[in-house]
Amino acid sequence: MTSVFELDHYTFDLPEELIAQQPLPERSSSRLLVDTDPIQHSQFEQLVDYLQPNDLVILNNTKVVKSRLRARKSSGGILEVMVVEFADQQATALIRASKAPQLHSAIEILDKAGVVCAKCQVEAKSIDGYYQITLLGTTQWLALFIQCGELPLPPYIRREAEQLDDERYQSIWASEAGAVAAPTASLHFSEQSLHQLTAAQVNIGFLTLHVGAGTFAPVRVNDIRDHPMHAERYHVDQALMAQIRQARQTGGRIIAVGTTVLRVLETLGQTDTLATGKGSSGSTAIFIYPGFHFTLVDCLLTNFHLPRSTLLMLVSAFAGRERIMTLYQSAIEQRYRFFSYGDAMLLTRQVKAD
Repeated sequence: MTSVFELDHYTFDLPEELIAQQPLPERSSSRLLVDTDPIQHSQFEQLVDYLQPNDLVILNNTKVVKSRLRARKSSGGILEVMVVEFADQQATALIRASKAPQLHSAIEILDKAGVVCAKCQVEAKSIDGYYQITLLGTTQWLALFIQCGELPLPPYIRREAEQLDDERYQSIWASEAGAVAAPTASLHFSEQSLHQLTAAQVNIGFLTLHVGAGTFAPVRVNDIRDHPMHAERYHVDQALMAQIRQARQTGGRIIAVGTTVLRVLETLGQTDTLATGKGSSGSTAIFIYPGFHFTLVDCLLTNFHLPRSTLLMLVSAFAGRERIMTLYQSAIEQRYRFFSYGDAMLLTRQVKAD
């Protein structure tokens, strides 16, 4: 019998054809699996039926940047540069090439036509394979992404990014540029979805967490407690703090839309931030797995996650590992679509994690 801390405890067999490769024609036409007894197989457009007046739905307003760049070395060798963190002219990136660039060498960033957009210098390389690079001249990363970048689709979407993805791999409220992966639970919402919530007296709040490439990092240790969790930048303003307090005072539930929102809220829950009522900005590397004590989130709207991933461990902590495996097996049997462009599920926090 495996322990809840063993990696093999978080695996399942997923037919390849259930990994969604394209978004559905309409955002809210996806399916919704609801964690009730018995399990309910619904549609996302019916989400409002499972919420109550005074509930607070919290959304992540991060915006995915076009951080996948094509480049070349001075020797002419072609590179792919995937920027995972950036600030002004400094960045951390993964670089793919047949031969790695030398440290302190210059590389040229190219647009789709092969025209040079900018030059940067390779400064250093970490033991885990990430490069530190600096843009030369006055160009900054955000401007370069707009001019020359491509959308960084997840590795399990086995195709190049298309024009449709520029719209559909963003939420309709995305406004704060900085993520290299989408908060995918948000992708189901249309303007009509939001109108349905407000008409039902469900409140809506926003925070920011810039999703990093670490969200796709595989767990390579047998004891999950030894996994080095990635850090991601977040911001929560004072207005959301007030909304959370009001929801608690009026008996409303806190509904996290996506694991990104849940991670921020439970990071705050480990501090006295809520008591002060002030906003909060910082970086969180919180790793949630069974045994975690939740303090804020009552319900979680989320997509289906990869086997052996930290996100599968998170939902197992939230709803119970055995329950999650039952829900996932039901989703597979019912031919739900999985991962970023897949279907959604609505989970209720169990009182005590298994």
